[in-house]
Amino acid sequence: MFGTSGVRGEFGTDVTVDLAVAIGRALVADGAERIVVGRDPRTTGPLLADALSAGVRESGGNVTDCGMVATPTLARAVAWRDADAGVMITASHNPPTDNGIKLWTPSGMAFDEERRERIEALVEADGYDPADWDAVGEVSEWDGATVRHHEAIVDAVAPIEDLSVVVDVGNGAGGVTAGVLRELDCSVETLNGEPDGHFPSRPSEPTEAACETLQAHVAATDAELGIAHDGDADRMMAVDETGQFIVGDALLALFGRRAAGEGDVVAAPLNTSLAVDDTLAEVGASLTRTRVGDVFVAERAREDDVVFGGEPSGAWIWPDETLAPDGPLAAAKLATLVDREGPLSALVEELPNYPLRRESIAVDAKREIMKRVAARAQEEYESVETLDGVRVEREDGWFLVRASGTQPLVRVTAEGRTEATTTELYEEARALVEDAIKE
Repeated sequence: MFGTSGVRGEFGTDVTVDLAVAIGRALVADGAERIVVGRDPRTTGPLLADALSAGVRESGGNVTDCGMVATPTLARAVAWRDADAGVMITASHNPPTDNGIKLWTPSGMAFDEERRERIEALVEADGYDPADWDAVGEVSEWDGATVRHHEAIVDAVAPIEDLSVVVDVGNGAGGVTAGVLRELDCSVETLNGEPDGHFPSRPSEPTEAACETLQAHVAATDAELGIAHDGDADRMMAVDETGQFIVGDALLALFGRRAAGEGDVVAAPLNTSLAVDDTLAEVGASLTRTRVGDVFVAERAREDDVVFGGEPSGAWIWPDETLAPDGPLAAAKLATLVDREGPLSALVEELPNYPLRRESIAVDAKREIMKRVAARAQEEYESVETLDGVRVEREDGWFLVRASGTQPLVRVTAEGRTEATTTELYEEARALVEDAIKE
């Protein structure tokens, strides 16, 4: 039921009102008495939020309803409201037909695997004790979460002297970013700023293809930076002043280099580019690799030696601020970086750049396919890591074959220090998957 990003899938089949009620009941059965609830703009969000709230209150728990907020806003609000848990109704970057339920701790970190399994077991057992008629829980509304998030970000970054920024909200919940940047003395223009759960302007995920309008707009104006969020604003991607989309590995390298110093550690998943390792080495820092998923990066970021964590998909974590991926905070951090150190295009140009190829293969039985890929890889290669998927490392590069946690896909990533090596590694990895499919 739970993936690394909570429950997520098509509304009415994978994610239902009954499931939301059951998860609300399970949270109280697991010991949570005070629960904060929020949602992104998806059309099914209010319905699912009400259902989950009903399950909590039926079991005697109390709910604070934050309304429509960004995911990092909700994650931070758990501690702000002295709650035991938080629930965000969101499918993040998925299509508008989908929705999801993601659970948060007071530390700002998503529920770890152990706690997700406890909730899942309670839901499946379908055994709960409703409160007496005079002991059901209450619900209160709090409309101050976004304001509090805004203030926290402004306090965390330095003012900006003069920067022109375009923010593509993508019809999602990330409008807080524009307000923060304006208070930091940026000149801000927004695109697709009206929340709309149909996501009419572009797909919710801020990929290069989805950000074509942002790229064109920045290139045609005197803007110095473009920012793009997904539907719930836990992700942030960027466009430089020429309109060029910046890949996540480059942002990870820039953020990591700025945050880390001698002996510090940056946490990132197994599919992170070698360019990040080499960039961190320049300042005496190192990269530790985790399983793919922001919760696994956050788990490692709890350790004292980690000063920053991130994923190339656009999730960025500064553990001194919050263990939740915070797209608006990342936007403010990037704006201050560009303001202080110069054009984003020039900063990216200074980074190592190795050919990297990422592709997704649609499959029906991804678990069985991954078992066969792992078995074949261990027969054919010396250095095989199965922490999350199958990662094969060679002196001149690596490849990773990994099943998507939320979709019927197997993702293949390959990187070498030359184009020829990357192509060779990618073809080897894809052949492993294709052979497993044929079998």
